[in-house]
Amino acid sequence: MKIAVLSGKGGTGKTTVSASLAYSLHNSQYVDCDVEEPNGNIFLKASLTEKEAVMVLNPVVNDDLCTGCGACQQACQFNAIAVINKKVMIFDNICHSCGACKIACPTGAISEVPREVGIIESNSSHTFMHGKLNLNEPLTIPVILQLRKKMNKYNHVIIDSAPGASCTVVSTIEDCDYCVLVTEPTPFGLHDLKIAIDLVKQLKLPFGVVVNKAMDSDTSIQVFCKEQNIDVLMELPYSKEIAKNYSKGILPVQYSNHYKDEFIKLLATIKERTS
Repeated sequence: MKIAVLSGKGGTGKTTVSASLAYSLHNSQYVDCDVEEPNGNIFLKASLTEKEAVMVLNPVVNDDLCTGCGACQQACQFNAIAVINKKVMIFDNICHSCGACKIACPTGAISEVPREVGIIESNSSHTFMHGKLNLNEPLTIPVILQLRKKMNKYNHVIIDSAPGASCTVVSTIEDCDYCVLVTEPTPFGLHDLKIAIDLVKQLKLPFGVVVNKAMDSDTSIQVFCKEQNIDVLMELPYSKEIAKNYSKGILPVQYSNHYKDEFIKLLATIKERTS
């Protein structure tokens, strides 16, 4: 069962929930797909002994064969190629490695060479994995796709998604069995929760909400979810104790059996909703 944990905005507690859920379960695999800023291992502290490069294919031009006709520029839908004075310029960082330019070239002047854009790191048992995008690389999808190839080896795959509702998130969650949307009781939290809800609804994925930093003085999230007939799966309280331990890299489930039991119940609830 693949469970994706996501949020409409950053800082809501998405990693707290995903890492706590993975920590509480037996025979689970934690996959951090927030590849621009993976931080799950701050808490889970896996020994990352395996490393694998993420490669993409980028075009190169043989000037001896190129006539400067511009067919490659016309074929590129991502503006990664410019032809100036019959000289082809390729911008690797915005190339999507689709291969259209190579197909379009009438003289066979374009070939493709591999280029590293990120890495996958994991422990020896692959119960923990994360992707890291290289600095100055804008495209996260190749790293996400390589992580996805390594999923589905365990009974429970807990996926820590990137925040927001971008293509990165869509690629991460599109075939998941259930989505947990983490939010906080603030106007920004509610606004961005609605964006995340629209996304999972468009993808036709079952979902529920976890309210982090829950307070008796602000039940706006709970009221909204009740009005929209959306399950509130769990509430984590606004707690100085949780915050202090979090700042030290300690999850609630790592110092409290109460919270560990709550996350085990969370999985049970998810199974009920998907059965």
